[in-house]
Amino acid sequence: MYKITFNLGIVRHFGVPPKILLIMKLVIIIIITCLVQVSAASFGQTLTYSKKGATLHQIFNAIKSQTGYNVFFSNEMVDKNKKIDVNFHNTELADVMRELSVKSELEYKIDDRNISVKPKTPSFLDRLVERFANIDVRGRVVDSAGNALAGATVKIKGTNRSVKTDQYGAFYLEDVGESDKLVISYIGYQNREVDTASDMGNLTMTLVNEKLEEVIVNAGYYKVKEIESTGSIAKVTSKEIANQPVNNVLSSLQGRMAGVSIIQNTGTPGGGFDVQIRGKNSLRTYQTAAFNGNSPLYVIDGVPVPALNEYKSGLSNGTIPYGDTNPLSAISPEDIASIEVLKDADATSIYGSRGANGVILITTKRSNKGKTIVKLNNSYGIGQFANLPEMMSTDEYLKMRWLAFSNDGITNYPATAYDINGRWDPDKYTDWQKYFVGNTAEYSNTQIGVSGGSENTSFSISGSHNQETTVYPSDYRYKRNNFNVSLEHQSTDRKFKAAITAYYSRQKNLLPPRDFNQIYASLTPNAPDLYRNSMINWENSTFRNPMGDASNKFTGSNENLTANLTLDYQLGYGFSVKLNSGYVDNESKETQIYPKTQYDPAYNIGSERSTLRKATMANGNWILEPQLNFEAKKGDHQWTALAGGSFQEQKSDNITLMGMNFPSDDLIYDISSAATLTAENAYQFTYRYQAVYARLNYGFKDRYYINLSGRRDGSSRFGPDRRNANFGAVGMAWLFSKESFLKDKSWLSLAKLRGSYGITGNDQIGDYQFMDTYSTNGSTYNGVTVLNPTRLFNKDFGWEVTNKLEAALELSMFKDHLFFSAAYYRNFSYNQLLGIKLPATTGFPSILGNMNAEVLNTGTEFVLESQLIGSGNWSWSVAVNMTFPKDKLLSFPNLNSSTYRNYFEIGKSTSLRKLYQYNGIDPVTGLYTFEDFNNDGVINIADRQVTKELNQYWYGGIQNNLRYKNWSLNVLLQISRQNLSNLYASDGYIGLMSNKSRVFLDYWTPGNLDAQFQKPSSGANLAASNANSQFQQSDATVSDTYMLRLKNVALNYKLPSADGQRLSTMLFIQGQNLLTFSNYKGINPEFNLAGFVSPLRLVSVGINVTY
Repeated sequence: MYKITFNLGIVRHFGVPPKILLIMKLVIIIIITCLVQVSAASFGQTLTYSKKGATLHQIFNAIKSQTGYNVFFSNEMVDKNKKIDVNFHNTELADVMRELSVKSELEYKIDDRNISVKPKTPSFLDRLVERFANIDVRGRVVDSAGNALAGATVKIKGTNRSVKTDQYGAFYLEDVGESDKLVISYIGYQNREVDTASDMGNLTMTLVNEKLEEVIVNAGYYKVKEIESTGSIAKVTSKEIANQPVNNVLSSLQGRMAGVSIIQNTGTPGGGFDVQIRGKNSLRTYQTAAFNGNSPLYVIDGVPVPALNEYKSGLSNGTIPYGDTNPLSAISPEDIASIEVLKDADATSIYGSRGANGVILITTKRSNKGKTIVKLNNSYGIGQFANLPEMMSTDEYLKMRWLAFSNDGITNYPATAYDINGRWDPDKYTDWQKYFVGNTAEYSNTQIGVSGGSENTSFSISGSHNQETTVYPSDYRYKRNNFNVSLEHQSTDRKFKAAITAYYSRQKNLLPPRDFNQIYASLTPNAPDLYRNSMINWENSTFRNPMGDASNKFTGSNENLTANLTLDYQLGYGFSVKLNSGYVDNESKETQIYPKTQYDPAYNIGSERSTLRKATMANGNWILEPQLNFEAKKGDHQWTALAGGSFQEQKSDNITLMGMNFPSDDLIYDISSAATLTAENAYQFTYRYQAVYARLNYGFKDRYYINLSGRRDGSSRFGPDRRNANFGAVGMAWLFSKESFLKDKSWLSLAKLRGSYGITGNDQIGDYQFMDTYSTNGSTYNGVTVLNPTRLFNKDFGWEVTNKLEAALELSMFKDHLFFSAAYYRNFSYNQLLGIKLPATTGFPSILGNMNAEVLNTGTEFVLESQLIGSGNWSWSVAVNMTFPKDKLLSFPNLNSSTYRNYFEIGKSTSLRKLYQYNGIDPVTGLYTFEDFNNDGVINIADRQVTKELNQYWYGGIQNNLRYKNWSLNVLLQISRQNLSNLYASDGYIGLMSNKSRVFLDYWTPGNLDAQFQKPSSGANLAASNANSQFQQSDATVSDTYMLRLKNVALNYKLPSADGQRLSTMLFIQGQNLLTFSNYKGINPEFNLAGFVSPLRLVSVGINVTY
């Protein structure tokens, strides 16, 4: 029960007349006198109440209703459900309280119209007798399999005394009353209450439904019970992703969450990911703009981290698609405790302008209270490029080449056709595919951590080293070192809490200048050896040896420090204040050399042509977020509220230098040795962001919930007239299983309806986009550096806005053995930030601004989880998630006259290709033919009238978790169906001087009129070249593709250990991307970037040791 008081301020400063002040004083004196009289009469209040087995809570409510007196007590100190027999008839209140104090062993104090109650303080004699009568209690808390539950709380009921179990699940309590009860709690398990005994033995805990009961989910600015949540939040814990052979945790999340699509851009370590949460809301992609406007917001331990792609040097583009990295590459997956993904408006609107594309919250592992624990994890694995196509043999290739020249009417082979004119050995064969991308990559990971502490202070320190090589030849490798520190403290009265985390990582990546997946097919199978006498072989200047270009090595390094300080203080009466502060320091350095060894020595090129390009990208980011929180519960009503502010600044300093003309290649990494030094690019950015936000949540009868959240944002990225904007949402939930018409249904554990609607924004556009900007190209005029205008000012440059709507149903049945949820979402996005076409007289093709284009994203998500077996030595659970997304462009002003007409079409998906209609092969000419839509007799761009949407029809995952005694097996299947560009879109010209997949052997000849591909051509036949180019832009290059992938398999075995033994050991073997079943015409049905290595098939073994 809570009491709210109000303070009257001094009114003199408001110009109140003296007479009025005198009257006010007299009124106050009279009121106080009356209150004193009322207080004096309080002992005349009586109570009439009689009941056997009445709870203290019922008695206190009767006192409140009959006398008007408030009874205050602590739920942790007083058991309000304790039952006693009472029989009061017009009994004086003081006598009532005296009788209650005797029967319930309570002390009370009456002050004004308030009664405070607390446990009776025993006398010295009572304590002495009790001490001799008390016992010491010891025991062990375990799960159903007998595994220790470390960190479980064992509390003496009705007191503040509690301990945490150690690593072995053991606990020890001194001086416990024989009649006391212990309450044992552990996240994800049902609370258990037991009588005390000297030796409690093993106390087995029972799992609860981890979706709906006591599981707490992190919503960023607040935490909420899953059962009470009004928003859509998906959660993955460290247990689900443990020990996987990946260097970025996003790789292990694929297929595990409904509504979250994750595609790895490359199998080369250090690369980026395409992450979409409920589709694409922005029209800005890498195809239409310099920024991907659909990336989610990443928050690590409460600190929003920069996307790290606002400035790109371009040095890594040859091996890292778009030069794009990911913020989570800096974090070891073993350091992550949980990942929450916020999807709907209710969950994301409190993040305002940064929440339109969803929010990914990363919580790193924290300290554990109790005895010091040491953990060691070590694993080693190997990886290979899977599903590579079978290439043509030398005989098949040469036959194709001879036929190509024959078809073109060429009998005298050109001097540069070394593969067939006799310069190269026609009997030689080298499997270039195996040499360049068929090697075995090695993966290793080692981590050691120490944690422990007392009841009030705990700590955790960990360090890890990760190393991964590539499938390329030579010693290319990725290295990462991590160091993580966590310190938590709470005061003895538990009012003050402080938590500090610091996460440091250092990455280094050595890569070739170009993905070798682009190299091997460009070589003929009878090409010369790469080396001769340990030197690069140029075969008398007939061979452009790719190992010459490979000497242009790329080296990337990154140092990242993310620190967070959180302070929390309980003010009392349900109020608390919190300060969240964070700092991120990120510096990347990239270097690429171009030594003289890339050239054929016959050209006599020396170090005067050697070049060094060096880029430095430094980002500093700080944030301060003060917050006031309030919680209250009275009867059937409960409230939680918060209000706060966010102040953030990010500074970025970037420069790319180029040095040329070195005295020697031995000095090529020393840019000061270059005779010519040029600053290719230099950019400095400052981004400032301020916001105020608030949330109010109300619950009634533990079944009706409403959540209101709002935020007002201000960002330096927008024009002066559109710099501020408001965002907000409302979410509601109804637990209708608690209604009377369903309350007695034993088969139904929980039934919940929830819905939300709100507005979020998107500011992923880069800095200074609204301003007049200028650049220099190094030229001068009359000794003055020339400035070139690059962008026009736009004062109305504002936010992209997304309106989000969601409705969902959640059911838990058969004692939580079956869980089902279904959700429908509708995201409507407008104010799209794109280039708006301008008249040529302006000197600019376009101006970046808000276009009234509208995008609609809809979809349904389904989750089904079942605990099929869960008793004894066996357990088996299955989880299935499915997503059916759909997006379309609703409107786009003057689309047909804009430069975007080849990218978009009204009423279609925002991912599409406009293509020729392929009609087959002409049986006479042997060339591809296409539909002439305008009947002008010419096939050109006007005939690209077929629209193929490159969209996902559905995607999902199927998880199986089996356990038998100390063995556990976890299997994840990833499934999808989508339209994709196939290999014909990038590889199809048959007859040129490069090898091809054996698929292309089905080419047209007079004896093979039903061939799949047109006749070979050496490139001299213009009609054949045009037909091939049009074929690569035809509907034949888009496939309706399904996929079933054995995404992850994990087999674990925990070595048996005796009770109380400190050493715990687990052995494991993991597999990633093991098998793929698909009708896709290409290497990887999920990976669609031509020329880059797709994610590898990985197998690893390892050991976890805890002491």
